[in-house]
Parts: sequence; structure tokens; C-alpha cells
Amino acid sequence: MTTQREPVARVAVLVPTYNERDNLPLILARLRASVPAADLFVLDDNSPDGTGTVADELAAQDDNIRVVHRAGKEGLGRAYLAGFALALEEGYDVAVEIDADGSHQPEQLPQILAALTDADLVIGARWIPGGQVRNWPLRRKLLSVGANLYTKVLLGMGVNDATAGYRAYRTSALRTMDLNGVESQGYCFQIDLTLRAIRAGLTVVEVPITFVEREVGVSKMGQDIVREALLNVTKWGLEHRVGQLRSALQRKRPPASAGEPEPDPVDLGREP
Repeated sequence: MTTQREPVARVAVLVPTYNERDNLPLILARLRASVPAADLFVLDDNSPDGTGTVADELAAQDDNIRVVHRAGKEGLGRAYLAGFALALEEGYDVAVEIDADGSHQPEQLPQILAALTDADLVIGARWIPGGQVRNWPLRRKLLSVGANLYTKVLLGMGVNDATAGYRAYRTSALRTMDLNGVESQGYCFQIDLTLRAIRAGLTVVEVPITFVEREVGVSKMGQDIVREALLNVTKWGLEHRVGQLRSALQRKRPPASAGEPEPDPVDLGREP
């Protein structure tokens, strides 16, 4: 049976920033050209380089740009959760995640939004047919492919690019995903929310994108982010597999006959 989904009208594009003053004007201009009806929310974590001031100047010239000044650097996950809360509170139909550094091409956002016709969450995926990555060294590609394969196998998910950060959520889906329990911060946040969406019975669709490594600024990917993802995915995966094992054992246990008492485990195997 096909689920009838509401049409998408109001779109909130969430752009978290930390030291992106040179990239921000470029990415916002491209977003305005690609999705002119969308509202753009800059979520700045008190960037030392003045990104927040640049964002304010851009917002003063465009009513569709809004700036959320946060107290300090709390991580990607906290920034997006703050953006989700705003999108839910103000009645948007969709909340979009996109990086400020240009690695996610705004020109591909209409394709992602169009896929919401048959989905609750659409992921712009690199590691599916038609997807690709430009300007990454081999080591970075192997790390990303390996992390996604590890995640897919351990968690039993049918998603090929669960770490991808270019995605669109229906806000109706966000309401069912228990966002209050999210604690992950870095790229593990994307895996966390993908898993929550699947466990909530939501439809997740992947569409191919071309990911382009940033040309300006410094990547935020660090060893602590990789470590967090590895530890959390391993923990979730073990919990998932233990749950599967318990379910299998319960299915194999024969039911007791009506009126027949369960055997005393103390007496099992005792000589007559």
C-alpha cells in the first residue's frame, strides 16, 4: 500500500557554520538561486573569524536569510538539533541539512527535495550508482567507504551512505524520531538519525550526488569525530545483534502444553 504524503511547501535549509566567513556568501547565493522559495537558516557557533557578522550582513539584505547565534562550538549535531527545533516550531514541512563549505552542491537540492514525494528522509548519497566524490585522497575515500560498510553490516541497515550530511527530512518524520535522546555530535549524528528513522518505520531514500571537497578553509574532520562514530556504531551494533539472538532463541523455545507444569530446572539431568 502506498503511503499518501503531504505536498512539500515550506522548506528550511539549515547551514551550520564555524569559521566559514569566506565560504558563506558563496553557498548562500547558490542556495538562493537553486531553491529561491526556501528560507535559509545560518546556525553559527560563535565563529572566531566573524562568520556570524557576515551572516548578519547577508540577512540584512535578504528577508529569506535568518541567523541563529549560538553561544559556542557545540558540534554539528547540536547545531542541527537547534535548527530542527526551529523548523518544527515555525511550521516548516522540510528541514534540509547542508554544509557551508561548498562540498554539497546547492544545484542538486531540487533533486533531493523532489524525492520526498515518496520518502520521509532523503539522503544525498556518494556511494551508490551515479554518486561520486571529487578531490578526495584515496585514504579518505577508503575511510568513508569502510565506515559505511561497517555501519551497514553491523546495524543491519539497507542504507549505503549513512554518514552523508546532505539530506532532507520531512518535519512530520522528525516528530516521530525521539530527538530528545540524541547525544552524538560529529558525523556519527548522521548515522544516529538514520537509524532512528528506520526504527521508527520511516521511508529512507538515497539519491546520487557529487560531493566536492572544499577549496577554502579547513576540514572539521578530526580523530575524535572518527572515534565517536566507531565507538557508538559498535555499541549500537552489538545491542542490535544481541537483540536478534534473543528473539531467535525465544522463537525456538517450545511452548509448554496447557495444564502441564514447567519442569524444575534443579531436577533436570538428576539420576533416578
